[in-house]
Formats: sequence, C-alpha cells, structure tokens
Amino acid sequence: MSIFGLFVVYILIWWVTLFTVLPFGVVGQNEKGEFVKGSDPGAPTESKIKKKVIITTVIATVIWIAVSLIIANDLLSWDVIADFLNIDKLTES
Repeated sequence: MSIFGLFVVYILIWWVTLFTVLPFGVVGQNEKGEFVKGSDPGAPTESKIKKKVIITTVIATVIWIAVSLIIANDLLSWDVIADFLNIDKLTES
C-alpha cells in the first residue's frame, strides 16, 4: 500500500475512533445542575476535547498499526474473503 493509502486509512480510523470516544465522560448541564441561559440542558458542562483527542490518537494509532500489519503481510485479501464466503475468486492469480 502506498504512503498516501496508509495516511487515508489512518485518517478514517482516527475519525471513527473520535466519534466513538466523544460521548465518554460527558456530564450534561441538567445532570450537574448548572444551566447556561439559552443553551440546551443536555449540553456538556466540560467538553474535555483535548483529552479526548489524545485518547483518540493513541487508540487510532494502535488500530492503524494492526490494520497496516494485516495489509502488509497479506493476512486479509479479497481471495481470503472469497474463500471465507465460499464464492468464486474475485481476482485471478
């Protein structure tokens, strides 16, 4: 896989991981009892976005390394998937 391809895979994994991590530890204004006039009661009191970006980067990097190793060592290919699904080969050898 090219450097650009590896970069694209990392960015995709990073964004999916970010949206997975974002809801953790969120305390809404209604839960804390501190309301800001004009805002939604479910809005978070503290976003802790810097901490979540760091956690996201660590998790995404670990996942990306695993995916990169799987791709680099041909542990998963279209032929492996075709064999698993018991269908005709998708590429010719």
